[in-house]
Amino acid sequence: MSPQEVLTMCRERDVKAIDFRFMDFPGLWQHFTIPAGKLDEAVFEDGLGFDGSSIRGWQAINESDMLLVPEPSSAWIDPFTKLSTLCMICNVQDPITREDYSRDPRNVARKAANYLKSTGVADTCFIGPEAEFFIFDDVRFDQTPSQGFYSIDSVEAEWNRGADERPNLGHKLRHKEGYFPCPPADQLMDIRNEMMQLMIESGLDVECQHHEVATAGQAEIDLKYDEMVAMGDHMCKYKYIVKNVAHRHNKTVTFMPKPLFSDNGSGMHTHISFWKNGEPLFAGNGYAGLSDEALFAIGGILKHAPALLAFTNPTTNSYKRLVPGYEAPVNLAYSQRNRSASCRIPMYSPSPKAKRIEFRCPDPSSNPYLAFSALMMAALDGIQNKTHPGEPLDKDIYDLSPEELAEVPKTPGSLSESLDALAADHEFLLRGDVFTEDVINTWIEYKQKNEVEAINLRPHPYEFCLYYDI
Repeated sequence: MSPQEVLTMCRERDVKAIDFRFMDFPGLWQHFTIPAGKLDEAVFEDGLGFDGSSIRGWQAINESDMLLVPEPSSAWIDPFTKLSTLCMICNVQDPITREDYSRDPRNVARKAANYLKSTGVADTCFIGPEAEFFIFDDVRFDQTPSQGFYSIDSVEAEWNRGADERPNLGHKLRHKEGYFPCPPADQLMDIRNEMMQLMIESGLDVECQHHEVATAGQAEIDLKYDEMVAMGDHMCKYKYIVKNVAHRHNKTVTFMPKPLFSDNGSGMHTHISFWKNGEPLFAGNGYAGLSDEALFAIGGILKHAPALLAFTNPTTNSYKRLVPGYEAPVNLAYSQRNRSASCRIPMYSPSPKAKRIEFRCPDPSSNPYLAFSALMMAALDGIQNKTHPGEPLDKDIYDLSPEELAEVPKTPGSLSESLDALAADHEFLLRGDVFTEDVINTWIEYKQKNEVEAINLRPHPYEFCLYYDI
């Protein structure tokens, strides 16, 4: 939509408030609101000021003034507010130079899309994420100098088979048996349907929804692939809708990758393909029907994976998911159909337009703009440098002998390792000024100080089980 069309929409829908959304550096949506009568065409040109020093990882206090410039094509009606509210996603600018802000995650994705076009390799990068999440009935957690704990509950969970629910009807999901059960074992179908319907009404193209493997309320809702920046926008809206539907049913959603011990975590398998002039570039006559460009893209992803995971798996909790035995890929290999490989080539359709690479490492705690951009840049680097990924690994990776397994590269074992890898390997992200040294350094410093060091400083509850009686 144009600014004029947004204003027309406001009048026709009797909109009373305008909400401006933008993504902070780690990956949470932020917002503020103005009366609808204050929106005019000048706002789309001049933007609205805000304090950038109060946003995580952004400006210093002495240079805090920043601008939000709304993107009219992103306008949609918020389905949750009592007052009729129109939302728009914004770009962030410096108020003096009017340059797009380098630490704005959406700006990174916009630059990545433009850089891809400038290379002549392709003109479009399509992204299709499969985000998983947990719907819980109760969650409590705290950390003080004298205590630290968390407690999670779900009416579906195996551990509630003996609970006094008055009555307990007995339909509980055994560990690792949550994939595709019908109601009444699947007790969240109506909530997922409501999430799906609101997504559709809000402009998202939903392909399916279903229960996932874990015992306690794990879910997945898949969106149809879209251009990279648009998909970043879609994932922001996706998370907002999922959390708020759960909230109005007195439930809570988390995109934390591994909230449960001894059960499957939540991933965000991400499908990627390059197109040029309306034609797919990843279809060919090679392995699994791939083109040379696709194989080189896999080579780039696998080569840069340790650094890439600093953006696609950006929390300390991410690496509690990336362990053997829970369907999470810890071995950096590629294969057709084999879901234990970190790069998989889906074989559902023979159509060249369906040919794509599925990178299975990412999880939904990631900032979608940064994760998708880094993945695209790694794939593009592989094509530009003709990085061949070697031979595919079509065996069940988890059944390999210790000798064979030792030859397969592994994902980093912690966020700290991924950040070290990013510090050593990020030149491919700097091309086209997509990521900058400032963005890379700020990301590493923020994650090390606020997450890695913060976790390392605090006693873990299980340490009391191990060491209290020493």
